[in-house]
Amino acid sequence: MMKDRLFTILMLAALAMPGLANAADTAAAASSGALAKATFAGGCFWCMEPPYDKFDGVVSTTSGYIDGHTKTPTYEAVSAGGTGHAEAIEVAYDPARISYAKLLDVFWRNIDPTVRNRQFCDVGDQYRSAIFYHDAEQQRLAEQSKVALEKSKPFPQPIVTEIVAAGVFTPAEAYHQDYYLKNPLRYKFYRYQCGRDQRLEELWGKRAVRK
Repeated sequence: MMKDRLFTILMLAALAMPGLANAADTAAAASSGALAKATFAGGCFWCMEPPYDKFDGVVSTTSGYIDGHTKTPTYEAVSAGGTGHAEAIEVAYDPARISYAKLLDVFWRNIDPTVRNRQFCDVGDQYRSAIFYHDAEQQRLAEQSKVALEKSKPFPQPIVTEIVAAGVFTPAEAYHQDYYLKNPLRYKFYRYQCGRDQRLEELWGKRAVRK
């Protein structure tokens, strides 16, 4: 009874306040048992949230840290290197509205899969690119997508992105969440200075999927 009442309150609040729409979607998906999660590392987590947030069926994106050998990672420690963590995003999505295969497609076209332990201007294993699968089906689809991409890629270099089982994911500090919305000018300046879009254009051309 309490759970049903909470769900109703969230839905009514979302109708009154558009800013709570994501919360309502999350509640709806959780109530129906349809919510799934996917985890991707593609360098700076600020830059990995926007491409997913625009898709119908993506309920939320959370920036954070995955794997590593410290129990309470912080941005200062992870960005300095040596903790073993990767900056990553966790995508909560409704499989009835968007497929994991589509999430993989968005991932590939928003990273540079040809380099190890770096992405664009960020260097270190904390910025490695990786797909962290949560079950056997995600692993199969991820590996299948990598094989297919090797055959169709528009660039000559081999793909070195890792496909590994998901470890512990720790959400990053609050100020990192939706950074591109909270600090649009700083975000755009960082993204441009890092050369992210320029390199994506070189790799993928019109096939790049970004925001």
